[in-house]
Amino acid sequence: MIIKNAKLEKSVADIKIENGVITGIGDFTGDEEIDAAGRKVIPGLIDIHVHGFGGYDTSDIGRLGDISVKLAEAGTTSWLPTTMTDSIENLIKVTNQPLAPDGANIIGFHLEGPYISKKRKGAQNEKYIKNPDTEEFRKLKNVNIVTVAPELCGAEKFIKNCNAVVSIGHTDCDYSTAVKAIEAGAMCLTHTFDAMPPMLHREPGPIGAAFEKGIYAEVICDGRHVSKTVFLALYKMFTSDRLILISDAIRPAGLEDGKYSSGGLDVHMNGGVLTLKDGTLAGGSGSLLDGVKKAVSFGVDFYEAVKMASQTPADLLKLNKGRIEKGYDADLVILNDDLNVRDVIVGGKVFKSKILRNV
Repeated sequence: MIIKNAKLEKSVADIKIENGVITGIGDFTGDEEIDAAGRKVIPGLIDIHVHGFGGYDTSDIGRLGDISVKLAEAGTTSWLPTTMTDSIENLIKVTNQPLAPDGANIIGFHLEGPYISKKRKGAQNEKYIKNPDTEEFRKLKNVNIVTVAPELCGAEKFIKNCNAVVSIGHTDCDYSTAVKAIEAGAMCLTHTFDAMPPMLHREPGPIGAAFEKGIYAEVICDGRHVSKTVFLALYKMFTSDRLILISDAIRPAGLEDGKYSSGGLDVHMNGGVLTLKDGTLAGGSGSLLDGVKKAVSFGVDFYEAVKMASQTPADLLKLNKGRIEKGYDADLVILNDDLNVRDVIVGGKVFKSKILRNV
């Protein structure tokens, strides 16, 4: 396959794809061609924190494929199905599901809970919150990221012996506890500023520790979970090399306003804002591409915003994705002039859907 006339960051060129991999950037001809007609072509977006989309939830056994299709329609080509705090028995069922859907690639799971703080639980079910347990965690398959509150009993030992990326989140820890967790191996912050202590001038907390120690940080860029000013401050602190855009989308994302269920709790969507009955924010209602657009509207360079939703999460997880360069996986998105999705290529194949035009 050859994508002709692709607008890349620094040039307009053709992209040659063979066996699901980019094999050249230049001037090519071939039997199967897609004409991008000078439109922007970006790496497929990688969402490392998404609970559901379009009416489906990661806890719905057998529905990961439906979520993958809807995410691909929205420009996300790889994702980590993210669980809510639940019983270990249910989490085992969820993480043991087959990972061979249509649509976006499933990299593995992100376990958000149950190893979190009750004080900073956010929209998580307190009934199932517990201390970290290494032996229990090993019963869960295909987990790439696990969110942990490092102040919990046994957390430091868990972090040192964990075979997944540990992200600090839903935590009430102080700066020194966060530093110890990072030195034990924690590599990221979960939805920074949300469900954690703020960064204060004499108590910098986990955010200050993450900045000082040079680890990654997730952020929900929707203008509601984190304000424009704070988002831009995070961007300056962590840079596009370490700041990762996430959607934190849940079941109602992409649907109309109404009452829904997520993680065993009732959530209400009003004007695109998802909350619990008491007003607690309950996750994201848009796609990762929506987050990229919001970052651009805040004044971030378009390609920097794309990098934080593709290359940077790929770097965290050591994936061969997130770049339009020779040797990288051919997961690509062709955008229209309004930055909405025109075409999606996953693994070198054009993704077909009822929303995207067929090529």
